[in-house]
Amino acid sequence: MRFSSKLDKLPPYLFAEIDKAKRQAKAEGRDVIDLGIGDPDMPTPDFVISALCEAVKDPANHRYAMDQGMPELREEIARWYLRKFGVQLDPETEILPLIGSKEGIAHLPFAVNDPGEVNLVPDPCYPPYRNASVLAGASVYAMGLREENGFLPELDSIPKDVLNKAKIIYLNYPNNPTSAVADYEFFRKVLDFAEKYDLIVVQDMAYSEIVYDGYKAVSILEVDKDKRRSVEFHSLSKTYNMTGWRIGWVCGNKDVIRALAKLKSNIDSGIFQAIQIAGITALRDGDGHIKEMQAVYKRRRDVLVNGLKELGFDVKPPKATFYVWMKVNGSSIEFAKRALEKADIVCTPGIGFGAHGEGYVRFALTLGEDRLKVAVERLKKIV
Repeated sequence: MRFSSKLDKLPPYLFAEIDKAKRQAKAEGRDVIDLGIGDPDMPTPDFVISALCEAVKDPANHRYAMDQGMPELREEIARWYLRKFGVQLDPETEILPLIGSKEGIAHLPFAVNDPGEVNLVPDPCYPPYRNASVLAGASVYAMGLREENGFLPELDSIPKDVLNKAKIIYLNYPNNPTSAVADYEFFRKVLDFAEKYDLIVVQDMAYSEIVYDGYKAVSILEVDKDKRRSVEFHSLSKTYNMTGWRIGWVCGNKDVIRALAKLKSNIDSGIFQAIQIAGITALRDGDGHIKEMQAVYKRRRDVLVNGLKELGFDVKPPKATFYVWMKVNGSSIEFAKRALEKADIVCTPGIGFGAHGEGYVRFALTLGEDRLKVAVERLKKIV
């Protein structure tokens, strides 16, 4: 039986490999502290669960959902965006609900790329930017994110022959895996660059609400006020601890939204309507939850970062996300192996996010402070 040759171009999915090693360690009876995959450990807020339970009882919500999502959900997203960023969105043409933002990010290249085109992908990065481009038949140019440049792409270093074929430039701030943030001036530079080379700007903003020390994330739509070039992806997964629910959205340029919507209408049948109703509740009533969540992650960040510093590791406290990106000596895979074998700790090797991630590992702040303190104590074994 033969399969698509495109699959041969994909690396093993990093998190699946980590999970395999973790399961083996647990099968051996070891007490594993998992700081690998970024899956919130805190529960979905009760008021969101209650909204789902009520919605599930209504038989009308068990029919096929509308491809473009409920009008009420799109309207609530528009209100949320206005409240958070001061950005006006048209619920009819500039918002498309998704079965989680990963789904939309992965399908976008199929809607906009033709063979021979190039997508500009940050390196290191969230793997679907790169892998979806490959599956859609586009070539990938890796934009190296370096610490000395604040983990921002160096646009001026991209070759002209690449830019002449480029279609999409992917951004992700606050950033996974590096936790870097971007400001208004950076987005202005990117948009000028995109205008010059006729690019679609895709900004993944899944971590916009996980911020610390007074930092406020910037939406690219605050800069691209006319939405000429950009779309922005959001997710309820991290903001409201709803990773398994699979609900998010993309908003911005209406032509890109329309293209993705047309593709999706041929692939899926939308989000279960009861989940959409719960999503409306989360967006409308969840500001108090967000403040509490930020406080929890900040305490965890401080416990882990301060502990790592005391052990002599080169690490800086992030302004956003629930990740700590730490520099290591030598191979990131070897460090992660030693952490698991000698300290029963799962962390993610930076090389799994791209070549420029080598020399770093990522810790997720998805366990309580007590477990993080134990993790720091155990890491003394590999210092």
